Amino acid sequence: LPAPPCLPCSLCCQCGIPIPPNPANMCVGCLRAQVDITEGIPKQGTVHFCKLCERYLQPPGTWIQCSLESRELLALCLKKLKASLSKVRLIDAGFLWTEPHSKRLKLKLTVQKEVLNGAVLQQVFVVEYIVQSQMCEDCHRIEAKDFWKAVVQVRQKTLHKKTFYYLEQLILKHRLHQNTLRIKEIHDGLDFYYSSKQHAQKMVDFLQCTVPCRSKSSQRLISHDIHSNVYNYKSTFSVEIVPICKDNVVCLSPKLAQSLGNMSQICVCIRVTSTIHLIDPRTLQIAEIDGNTYWRHPFHSLFHPKQLEEFLIMDINRVQEKRKGAGAGARSNKHTLAEAWVRKTSELDTEHQYFCCTHLGHILNPGDLVLGFDLANCNLNDEFANKMNPHSIPDVVLIKKCYDRSKRQRRRNWKLKELQRDREAPDTDDERQYQDFLEDLEEDEAIRKNVNIYRNADIPVESDTDEDGPPRISLAEMLEDLHISQDATGGEGAEMLT
Repeated sequence: LPAPPCLPCSLCCQCGIPIPPNPANMCVGCLRAQVDITEGIPKQGTVHFCKLCERYLQPPGTWIQCSLESRELLALCLKKLKASLSKVRLIDAGFLWTEPHSKRLKLKLTVQKEVLNGAVLQQVFVVEYIVQSQMCEDCHRIEAKDFWKAVVQVRQKTLHKKTFYYLEQLILKHRLHQNTLRIKEIHDGLDFYYSSKQHAQKMVDFLQCTVPCRSKSSQRLISHDIHSNVYNYKSTFSVEIVPICKDNVVCLSPKLAQSLGNMSQICVCIRVTSTIHLIDPRTLQIAEIDGNTYWRHPFHSLFHPKQLEEFLIMDINRVQEKRKGAGAGARSNKHTLAEAWVRKTSELDTEHQYFCCTHLGHILNPGDLVLGFDLANCNLNDEFANKMNPHSIPDVVLIKKCYDRSKRQRRRNWKLKELQRDREAPDTDDERQYQDFLEDLEEDEAIRKNVNIYRNADIPVESDTDEDGPPRISLAEMLEDLHISQDATGGEGAEMLT
């Protein structure tokens, strides 16, 4: 066979070596020596990084969250070269590994450009970025602590903080605390400080949807620019939660009791969510009162939690469902009506007993201890209770069954998260109130659905089949808490792989 024809070769005009023909008539080495297509592209740059919130500055004033060697960080770095890269064609871009604490980011770029007589030259080069620390505006306001534009003052004039503990868990679940500059705890409530009025208004709207309350707002002029007609205000939102908590005994006005289905004026608050849930212990009739209805027909608690007394169940009889009266409302299906004879534990040496109707017939048995309020031997200072017929006022109102608190704390294999806030001097009564709230979560499934409960790995898991013991939360209702370990660089992160 004849030999294939040889490809035509030419000599480089600079060094004279044989090369395939090209429009520049130069070899690659000489062409790169003569032309630098990366000329005009900066080989160094600066990236601003906030160490507190771990965000990068995207000019002119946007801070974005980026992880190392991520697509977002690569786009941020390339935007700084956008003007100079317009004269070349970007083929490839990627990060070169650098030490995490070196404060350096290295980009390896591959570009192409048409040079002499239409020849296309490709070149690879490295751009180094210096990471400079700069505090963002949000972190600067947080560190200043006094730089705020709006404050939400949440108040509840009660002696017990059950509603606040429940509200705290709702805020944590819906992550409403992320935009706060500072949370300050005071005697009657909490203060939430914000950098903008919009964030404060969002919190007020959330509170109005989750707890029965009323709000009002005001603003104070801080400065005024007469040339640009710009006003600087500080806004204050005052939110007052209804002064009724779970397990309170209340006395309704006759008009309100009639509008709720002719229920008794003496009722027990069994739950506070977006409405006040009341139950009549003599008929099991239930009703819900929203914030607007409460402020039109206000009522107050007859007792405070420290007035709870301990009673011993001497005898108890479950009562069949009574006939509903004219216009009666709905009845509770989760409670059982019962008639009980009780005796105070402080009067066990006497023969004096009390008769009462209770809504706790499904959990009470003879010999049990129960907490309740003694209305027969107390001085009721209430405008509606003083006008009632004395025969319509029960002698005793039972609230909840007693369990061994120390045993419940030892077996509690779950925990809750708390808001980071500036606290006042700790009160000895706060721990008791918090334990009451935890016990309410164990006893009320409806409240647990709105709360994130995390499993406590320090407490061993026990069987949930103990029917005689106190109510417990099952493992199916608990979430696994995220444990973040310290990595070798000193920051928070996952464990390093070897």
